[in-house]
Amino acid sequence: MSLSLYVDSARWRKHIDQVRDTHPGIVPVMKGNGYGFDNARLADEASRMAVDTIAVGTTYEAARLKDHFDGRVMVLTPYLRGEDAVPLPDRVIRTVSSVQGARDLVGSRVVISCMTSMKRDGVTEEDLVALRGSLDGVRLEGFSVHLPLDHPDGTDPATEVVAWVERLRAARLPVHTMFVSHVSAAGLALLQQRFPDTVFRPRIGTDLWLGDHDALIARGTVLDVVPIARGERYGYRQRKAPADGHLLVVSGGTAHGVGLEAPKTVRGVMPRAKGVARAGLATVNRTLSPFSWAGKQRWFAEPPHMQVSLLFLAGDVQPPRPGEELDAELRHTTTHFDRVVLQ
Repeated sequence: MSLSLYVDSARWRKHIDQVRDTHPGIVPVMKGNGYGFDNARLADEASRMAVDTIAVGTTYEAARLKDHFDGRVMVLTPYLRGEDAVPLPDRVIRTVSSVQGARDLVGSRVVISCMTSMKRDGVTEEDLVALRGSLDGVRLEGFSVHLPLDHPDGTDPATEVVAWVERLRAARLPVHTMFVSHVSAAGLALLQQRFPDTVFRPRIGTDLWLGDHDALIARGTVLDVVPIARGERYGYRQRKAPADGHLLVVSGGTAHGVGLEAPKTVRGVMPRAKGVARAGLATVNRTLSPFSWAGKQRWFAEPPHMQVSLLFLAGDVQPPRPGEELDAELRHTTTHFDRVVLQ
């Protein structure tokens, strides 16, 4: 039995197509675990969407997807001198974040990444003169600007894009195409109006594939239901049951990403208070699982195993039967589902 992602396919595709139509020139992003869907499935969806370019995280992902998508495949991770040579078709576009990188990739399709307030990678304004002399023989597909998600200073994300277009023009570089991340449709429209000779192409992943939460339901299968008495020991660490109840063995463990959590940015008094409360409960081995039954999120009986999770259900709650499924609130970008069911 399995940890499953159920997809209302008609609703999901309606949302995908709306995002595509709202963002002309969209470049769908698929990387890592494919936002829970698997990258190959998303590449097939991109073909259905009739887009000409997709973006992936690494050269290894590009190699795996080359048979699922016939158009151009942009690799978002910048080229690094000395990296493993992965056989790729000519239609793959490499991201370059340095002058030396451009010199190394003569004859290749490249996108030049510009350093933004993300401070992650990219050429700087000081690099532009040297860059202009390093593009001979490079098949320049455009420039890219990857922006942060939050703007606590209140600045408009499009402002950074404007600044980079003007810098590139001032350096007499060909700004025919700009690939941008995390700019709204309204911001893109304003950029296109201001710079009619430049095509702005949005790269979108999360909002495209996961934007309609109600079209997606994650569920884990109940594999077993074991009665347990107060004080009875169980599990790998032989803890004592806090009360009479049942242990639920549910599909979905650490191999799926269940129980694994990325660090979060916490702002405000209430979110911080909740974080402190969760940490306090964890010190006494009380951690909520992502699984729900009878309208409530249920507690882990112990940390999740590799393939399954062990939950504790109090004796006053009617337990599920083996074969039934529990809804789960999971982070799609870190979860590997056993199966994706398009309904």
